[in-house]
Amino acid sequence: MIHPDYTRDEHSARYPRVERLMPAMEWDAHFDTVREIEQLKRERNAIVLAHNYQRPEIFHGVADVQGDSLALAGAAARSRAEVVVMCGVHFMAETAKLLAPRKTVLLPDLGAGCSLADSITAADVRALRAAHPRAPVVCYVNTSAEVKAASDVCCTSANALQIVESLGEPEVIFVPDQFLAAWVARHTRVRIIPWKGRCEVHERFTAPEIEEYRRDTQAYVLAHPECSPEVQQAADYVGSTSGMIEALRKARPARAVLITECSMADNVSSAFPQTEFLRPCNLCPHMQRITLTGVHAALRDLAPQIEVDEALAPAARACVQRMFEQMYRLTA
Repeated sequence: MIHPDYTRDEHSARYPRVERLMPAMEWDAHFDTVREIEQLKRERNAIVLAHNYQRPEIFHGVADVQGDSLALAGAAARSRAEVVVMCGVHFMAETAKLLAPRKTVLLPDLGAGCSLADSITAADVRALRAAHPRAPVVCYVNTSAEVKAASDVCCTSANALQIVESLGEPEVIFVPDQFLAAWVARHTRVRIIPWKGRCEVHERFTAPEIEEYRRDTQAYVLAHPECSPEVQQAADYVGSTSGMIEALRKARPARAVLITECSMADNVSSAFPQTEFLRPCNLCPHMQRITLTGVHAALRDLAPQIEVDEALAPAARACVQRMFEQMYRLTA
C-alpha cells in the first residue's frame, strides 16, 4: 500500500509550473501516478532525469533533474542514487550508463530511439577513417555507444566548435549531423568532413516558415543548429538548448519562437512568464513514447534496464571523458 507522503497540497503547489500548458483538472488527474512514483523513488533510492523535450507532467511533475542529454548523464554519475530513470531516448540512457556503470539505468520505453543516432554505425565511422586517415573523429553526443567507441572525442551542440578547434588538426571528421557540421564549418578554419545524418524533427523546419513567423508576429526566433543552414540564417539566434535558454534570459523578448522540438518551449515557458511562446510544433515521436505511466512501471519493475556491451564500454566511455578533459583544458 502506498503511503500518501506526497500530498494533494504539494501536487497543487507544483501546478504553477504547468498552468500555461494544461488545465488544473488535467494536472489533478496525474496526482495518483505522481504520488506512487515519488514513493517508488524513495523505496528504490532512485532519481528521475528528464530531457528538455519531455512531457510537462514528467518534466515538472516527477523529474529530479532537467536538462540536455549530457547534463543528465553527468547528473546520473554525480548522484548518490542507485537507480536512474532516463526520461529521454536510448542514446541518452546509454551515455548515462557509460558515466554511471555501477548504477541501474532504466529507459521506460526501449522504442524511444533517435533518427540521428540511427543514421550512422561504427562501420560507417571506420570507412570515414579509412578515407581520411589523418583526421580525428568528433561524434555528436546523439550517437550510439558503438559509434562513440569508434570515435575519438564526443561533443554537444554547445561545445562542438570548441572541441573541433581544441584538437589542433587541419581537418576533422564530424558525425553524424550534417547541419551541425555545416554550422561548425562556417565558424572555423578547420576543414570539416561531415556525415549525411539529420534529425527528423529539426529538418522539417523551413526558412519560409521562419520568415512568416517573423513577419506575422515580430517574434524573436531561436533555432537549433540541427536545423538546415537556411533556417539558421533566417533566425535571430542559433545555438544549443542551454544556449537558447541563456539567449532568452538576455533578450527577454515579448514573443519568441523556438525552432526546435516544441516540448522545449512548453517546459521553459514557466521560467519566462513575460514571454509569449509561439509553437511551430514539431514533436519528437521518440521522446513522446516516454509517459508518466511508463516511468511508474519502470520504477515498479526495475525494467527495462540499459546495458552497454563490455567490449565497447571502455572506448565509448573514454570518448565522452575526452570531451570533459578537453573542455577542462580550455577553461583552466
